[in-house]
Amino acid sequence: MIFSKPIFTSLSPNTEKDDIILAFKLIFQPWKWKKGDSIQKLEKEFRSYLGVNNVFVFNSGRSALLAILDSLGIVEGDEVLLQGFTCNAAINPILKSGAKPVFVDIDDTLNLDPNDLKKKITSNSKAVMIQHSFGWPAQIDEIVKIVKENNLFLIEDCAHALGSRYKEKLCGTFGDTAFFSFGRDKILSSVFGGLAVTNNHELGKKIVVFRERIKYPCNSWILQQLLHPLLTNYIVMPAYALSAVLGRLVLGFLHILSILSKAVYKKEKRGKSVKQFPKQFPNALAVLALNQFEKLERFNKHRREIAAFYQKGIKKDNFILPLDKEKIIVDPVFMRYPVLTDLDTDEILKKARKRKIFLDDGWRKSPVVPIDTCLEKMNYKLGSCPRAEKISQSIINLPTHINISQKDAKKVINLVNEYTRDKR
Repeated sequence: MIFSKPIFTSLSPNTEKDDIILAFKLIFQPWKWKKGDSIQKLEKEFRSYLGVNNVFVFNSGRSALLAILDSLGIVEGDEVLLQGFTCNAAINPILKSGAKPVFVDIDDTLNLDPNDLKKKITSNSKAVMIQHSFGWPAQIDEIVKIVKENNLFLIEDCAHALGSRYKEKLCGTFGDTAFFSFGRDKILSSVFGGLAVTNNHELGKKIVVFRERIKYPCNSWILQQLLHPLLTNYIVMPAYALSAVLGRLVLGFLHILSILSKAVYKKEKRGKSVKQFPKQFPNALAVLALNQFEKLERFNKHRREIAAFYQKGIKKDNFILPLDKEKIIVDPVFMRYPVLTDLDTDEILKKARKRKIFLDDGWRKSPVVPIDTCLEKMNYKLGSCPRAEKISQSIINLPTHINISQKDAKKVINLVNEYTRDKR
């Protein structure tokens, strides 16, 4: 039992054996690290997949967002409206542009609430950014109408939603522009990476100009990302299999020595810029992203199946399933499967860790995640998004990625259902 396979929501969930071997080979091919034809190939694949005219890759989703804000002419004094219950990586580019983030409360699908959006638009508002939380599309029709009535730009944050559809149309194709993320725990993973898309040629030209002004990441940063699939799968996860304490120590040690990078840097939690962003997308990570792109439909089919398995198996005694809804006009991809409860989520996660089930993905306990993000530096005022604040305290996100089998999902379901019975 001590050597049983641990179950993770995050870390490096999407990697399969071929991804790890590919990253290992690239470590010894430094001439492929920065420039190469995989960058253009990836952009071409996404132009075809999304059916858009302009696709531009960057080294992260926040780099892509910085390029988008620059192309839209967002400057100091402007307001960008976005939902509460989001990541600081979506907020920091707004702060860096000099604009003010204005937080809008969320609806019952954990997405931006159109009714609260109407109340918070001012004469300084310039853009609205919708998130498609955990792969469930936002209320696009209502939001598009509000945006047009107020002559605002619409940005789609599709970091969770690669492959999600609204009325049979892919998310990322409704706004003036959109961005995606290839982070280590996203739908498609190259450890870091992202892209900006638009059908507006003038915006596209401006994004090109922005990208030409920035450099490629340094070789040491690229090496960190190539090491990530290898070390997390063969050192960090086995350490967690022995002991959660040992796993944390090993991972922390690798971070301290800068052998691995964190998903969110310490400065970003304080609203400060970091030298790693914005940067161009290095060819080595484009190679990894292309390999994952070929598996996208299989990955998303699996996510939907695991989500359905949770939906059927979790008892509703003390848990609410916010995405247990009719899918008449939406086809979500379920980057996670969220559940809500009035029970003590810290206690549930503690019990899960004893069974080597690690459900803390950072998306909880704060309306701006991770939990140790300084809300004041994000310009977030407590009480401004009461539903987002309440849900952040009651949410647990269940894993749906390709390395979660139905047997693993059953263990998670049993944990949740047993906890419910224990507390009745």
